[in-house]
Amino acid sequence: MAQKQKSPLARLLKFAGKYKPLTFIGLFLSGVSQVCSMVPYICIWLVMRDLIAAAPNFTKAQSIARYGWAAFFFATGGILIYFAALMCTHLAAFKTASNIRKQGMAHLMKTSLGFFDSNGSGLLRNRLDGAASETETLLAHNLADIVGTITMFISMLILMFMFDWRMGSACLLAAVISIAMLFVMMGGKNAKLMMDYQSSLDFMAKAGTEYVRGIPVVKVFQQTVYSFKVFKEAIENYSKKAEQYTDGVCRMPQSVNLTVTEGAFIFLVPVVLLLAPSALAGGSFASFITDFAFYAVFSAIISTALAKIMFASSGMMLANTALKRIDTVMNAPILSQCDNPKEPDGNDIEFKNVIFKYEGTERPALSDVSFKVEKGQTVALVGPSGGGKTTAASLIPRFWDVTSGEIKIGGVNVKEISQKVLMEKISFVFQNSRLFKTSIIENVRAAKPSATKEEVMQALKEAQCLDIIEKLPEGIDTQIGSKGTYLSGGEQQRIALARAILKDAPIVVLDEATAFADPENEKLIHEALKKLTKGKTVIMIAHRLSTVVGANKIIVLSDGKVTEEGTHETLKNAGGLYAKMWADYNTAAEWKIGKGGKE
Repeated sequence: MAQKQKSPLARLLKFAGKYKPLTFIGLFLSGVSQVCSMVPYICIWLVMRDLIAAAPNFTKAQSIARYGWAAFFFATGGILIYFAALMCTHLAAFKTASNIRKQGMAHLMKTSLGFFDSNGSGLLRNRLDGAASETETLLAHNLADIVGTITMFISMLILMFMFDWRMGSACLLAAVISIAMLFVMMGGKNAKLMMDYQSSLDFMAKAGTEYVRGIPVVKVFQQTVYSFKVFKEAIENYSKKAEQYTDGVCRMPQSVNLTVTEGAFIFLVPVVLLLAPSALAGGSFASFITDFAFYAVFSAIISTALAKIMFASSGMMLANTALKRIDTVMNAPILSQCDNPKEPDGNDIEFKNVIFKYEGTERPALSDVSFKVEKGQTVALVGPSGGGKTTAASLIPRFWDVTSGEIKIGGVNVKEISQKVLMEKISFVFQNSRLFKTSIIENVRAAKPSATKEEVMQALKEAQCLDIIEKLPEGIDTQIGSKGTYLSGGEQQRIALARAILKDAPIVVLDEATAFADPENEKLIHEALKKLTKGKTVIMIAHRLSTVVGANKIIVLSDGKVTEEGTHETLKNAGGLYAKMWADYNTAAEWKIGKGGKE
């Protein structure tokens, strides 16, 4: 039997933890404050009743002062109680939003890197941080207002039918029409339109982040925002959905809603005119006028109560859509962990009939790939772009999990190795290594937080970084990316190599580590790589074939399949794809600009 789905509110409150009772205390206090806030209106009616009864000798109205003080104390008490209610709901709301962010980030740390490929940082931030903020508004304000408004309406129903049901019904007619208009705007098929609007907002956030990252390219080629087709379409789609909802759905119902709530008194006037003659003839005109004064006073509350309902309902809808966006993060697939992890026996790597498909694609990125890297060997993965080189290397540390087949380290399937042990065994150096906005020493220590300053300096020395440290104003304590301290791409790569050297993992994965380096930095990076890879098992991805000539083995990947395998000399003489790539590489290396741009 399927488990009943919890309500969005119950799921949200689950994030509050031990602060959850504060929400219920706050809601109770909000209801009490609304009851207190209605007492002054009753006191006003009592004052008017006594004045009318005493007219024209108003000195007989002895209880007016008492009613006035009662109104003051209840109004003041209502404000203080409401303040206490909001204190409780705010504390619970802040804790809930904080826990959503923390649990969301903790969950994301367990997902594969493949999830981040299809979910950009802008989108994830909007889903997690933005959605958490929206739930904060619901729990801190909207829920208290909803409970207070419900309490107010129940009290109003009791009071309005206590004196004259006909006048009470006339006043409540405005509320009925208003609620009907709210349902038109937010219920039925329009609820889906609201979700579509929110989805378009998510997509625009993602596209906007990608556009900002691409601004250097846009400026270089003197293009406008419209040249970034995805961002332009995202803006247009968001604009279309926003206009469709506000103009096509909300304009007429909201106009009617505001008209009837702000003019609720109008519904009372016709009823009073119809009832006045019989009250005058029956000799109860004074009582009738008193009742009319009561309903006239209370009709003013209706617009306030209904406005709270509208904003609270909107908050509920936004929180519901926000929760669905949070769910996309919380439900992101995580890498499976073995209950009884095994310890690898050695540092050799074996691919055995590996097939891998990216999510949402039909064609596999790798098809029946098998090869072995012995301990201490350097193996290069080469081949045309899109051949599967980076994909193959990324499967070793489980950035993704294979679709079928297996990858072994030290004779143990990587799925049976604990994530901690697996990460300790592998160091990575990517094409565009990123540094954190913190000091040089902390950037290097990211690989080994317990490292001493001397160990960090030794790693920097072996990574050929001493010239970088010497020119920085505060040496290894210099903050990167702040106060104008920036490093070139080649310098950043050397700092990243120092990080890998400090980690001293037995397996090293190099993904075109010298791709963006200038000749001077490239020479220094090669020196650092010699230190990093000495005695290690190395997987090297390379497009620049001169860097793989000395590899123990070269594996050629094309269309996701291993087409050739062997040493440089063997493959060069075989006359296959590698031989053609080697010839093309040498031709490109010898190319130069001649006179007239021809050579």
